[in-house]
Amino acid sequence: MLSIDTDPQEFVHPRLGRQVTAIGGHYVFGKEIRLPYNGREILYFVGYAVLDSTCCGVGGCAYVLVAGYIRQWKYKKNHNDGPVSLVEPINDQTVQKQIRNLIQKKEMVFQVTFN
Repeated sequence: MLSIDTDPQEFVHPRLGRQVTAIGGHYVFGKEIRLPYNGREILYFVGYAVLDSTCCGVGGCAYVLVAGYIRQWKYKKNHNDGPVSLVEPINDQTVQKQIRNLIQKKEMVFQVTFN
């Protein structure tokens, strides 16, 4: 039987506005959002990716990364002085769909992924 981990996990906040080089281009997170949802709070990040060093041409997209439900907000720093929050993964497919629809309307993005 497949076990889905719902235990809280440490999540290192990405540095906003910092360009990260990746295969084929780069990405940047521009916004960090705490969204109230059903009596809880969700942490998500809005970013964009640019594909500008691939053999297939140039492109890009905006997207959202959902870290999870916030359990402890920026409760410590990592070795690079980055803030760390404790988050609970959102694994329920029905809840993910509801959150995805909510975020897509708010942020005008197509891609919403869950950490």
